[in-house]
Formats: sequence, C-alpha cells, structure tokens
Amino acid sequence: MRISKPIIVIGIAMIIFGTVFLSQGRGQIGPESSFMYYNNDWIYYGMGIMVLGIIVSGLGVFILKRQIT
Repeated sequence: MRISKPIIVIGIAMIIFGTVFLSQGRGQIGPESSFMYYNNDWIYYGMGIMVLGIIVSGLGVFILKRQIT
C-alpha cells in the first residue's frame, strides 16, 4: 500500500499552515482584526507546526525510498 505519498502531502500542508501562522503572528499577512495578528504565541505555534511538517515529510520520503528499494 502506498502510504508514503499521502504522508508527504500532509507534511507539506503542515509546512504551509505553519508558515501562514508564523506570518500572521508576526503581523505580515492577514487582517488586523484576526486574533493571531501580532500575537507572539502564534509565532511559536507556527514554527512548531513547520518543524513537525518537515519531520512528517521526511518520514514520508524515507518510507517512499524504502518501498522503492
């Protein structure tokens, strides 16, 4: 069963969401009325989600390489 590609896609989505949360926490994107705008907590949440996304994507790539060989 090819589970590696969905894992990679989920990891990439996590990286994208983490980047958006990080940017909103820093006040770079989003409406000023958002609860995330200029909120330091969301900077850390975004970085954490990005790191987890990198780990999940890396795991998916590892599984994909392992299935090929």
